[in-house]
Amino acid sequence: MKFRLFLIQLFFVISVEAIAETPKSVGKYKNWQSFTTNTDKGKICFAQSVPSKRGPESFKREDSRLFVTFRPGENITDEVSITSGHLYKPSSVVAKSGKSSFSFFSQEKFAWLLDEREEKKFIKVMKRATNLMIKANAKNGTQTTDHYSMMGFTKAYNTAKKVCG
Repeated sequence: MKFRLFLIQLFFVISVEAIAETPKSVGKYKNWQSFTTNTDKGKICFAQSVPSKRGPESFKREDSRLFVTFRPGENITDEVSITSGHLYKPSSVVAKSGKSSFSFFSQEKFAWLLDEREEKKFIKVMKRATNLMIKANAKNGTQTTDHYSMMGFTKAYNTAKKVCG
């Protein structure tokens, strides 16, 4: 169920054809931005960022993104998801900040946390963190590392939450 919901989010972020309207920015805060859109299932709001650094540089891949999504019409809040721009090896995605570490489960090019409890803990870490590192193994065996700045996350998160609240 969660994977299906994440795919809906990804389609509206990546493909204009899969949504009723193009996502509209509702605020840019340093390295994070908040968006809203409407779909046939209702309003969706999300905060997103792109990495400040990606490696290895020699590995060709699509864009990476880190999201926190709200779907009030589907009773979903604080959904954390990641795409590193490549096909993942199963269960190979780990996010780290300081001493905190979170394992994501993955399928194809997307990864997310197992449950709401982990999402709430992860968001608390994101609010306190300066940086966050996502390590993942691509299906071909290449290890990728994306570094995200958390500067502006709390404001982007609060804006997305409020717009969908």
